[in-house]
Amino acid sequence: MTLTHKERMRRALTHQPVDRLPTQINYTDAMGEILCRHFGVSPQELPARLDNHMIRVDLNHTPYLNEDGSARYDWWGVGWDTKVEGYWPADAPLAHTKDLDSIRWPDPHAPGLLDRAEQIMEADKGEHFITPNFGFCLYERAWSLRGFETLNMDMITDPDFVEALLDRIVEIQLVLIRRFIDLGVDGGYFGDDYGAQKNMLFSPRLWRKMIKPRLARLFAPFREAGLPVLMHSDGDIAVIMPDLVEIGLTCFNPVQPEVTDHAWLKQTFGTKLAYYGGVSTQTVMPFGTPEEVRAAVKSCIDTLAPDGTGLVIAPSHRMMVDIPMANVEAFMDACREYGGMSEPVAAV
Repeated sequence: MTLTHKERMRRALTHQPVDRLPTQINYTDAMGEILCRHFGVSPQELPARLDNHMIRVDLNHTPYLNEDGSARYDWWGVGWDTKVEGYWPADAPLAHTKDLDSIRWPDPHAPGLLDRAEQIMEADKGEHFITPNFGFCLYERAWSLRGFETLNMDMITDPDFVEALLDRIVEIQLVLIRRFIDLGVDGGYFGDDYGAQKNMLFSPRLWRKMIKPRLARLFAPFREAGLPVLMHSDGDIAVIMPDLVEIGLTCFNPVQPEVTDHAWLKQTFGTKLAYYGGVSTQTVMPFGTPEEVRAAVKSCIDTLAPDGTGLVIAPSHRMMVDIPMANVEAFMDACREYGGMSEPVAAV
């Protein structure tokens, strides 16, 4: 059988048989330029050349810059540093106040927010697995609005304020979630980092009190619609993985091997959980040899998908410019060899 990218992804997420494992390579803007030059394709052609299976769609919002161009502002009014490749906050609207009514909150009911997403879905014609991008969905959204250190202190010194802030975020996100589901997306994609390299950023007790019930509310509309829930959460969060499965998580990303034991995941959750990622962008992709990259891909597949499904094989995070092209090629070659894809995918 030969499946569409959407059907292959859907089946892998629910541990059904697939013709080959779905693959996904995400990248920063700067890395995207390097990849385009290397493969001789346009930015529009690059996802197909990489054989990506998932398209994440965002709100129709054009970020704006501050006067000196040092910060780019998102839909929530948070400013992000433009001088770095990753996500670094530069301006938090609630940094100096706890008055939630003192800032202008975005309107999730505004017309036109999903226009671009609708256009992408119509142009795709059902080929790819499409999810709304709810990155920085809850805890990260709260600290981006308040400031990381300040919000973490607030969780101890003023939990009522933090819970009120989280509730405000949840109500906005729920409106957007229902709009995306009505649009016809294939699942939900969330991002919210709770872990450091060792242990969580804050206690599991606080997570279960403040985050878990609200995250369950965000998952619920997708689960009620029979749609899978994918979530990215960095760091060592093993202690709360059973909680995430309990509230409806279908697929866990990034499965970062430095902090998450792949064998433990498979032994603990069996077919209750699928995985997306698994090949380190912290160590092997930027610093390993092509042979080591190939070995990492094989190990990931052997451990997390011994029955040939339940895994979207991918670099653990967005690839950055420190990753050599030889290792990108090695990753793709290994996916073809060990994941079941016989030939390179041409750009369309």
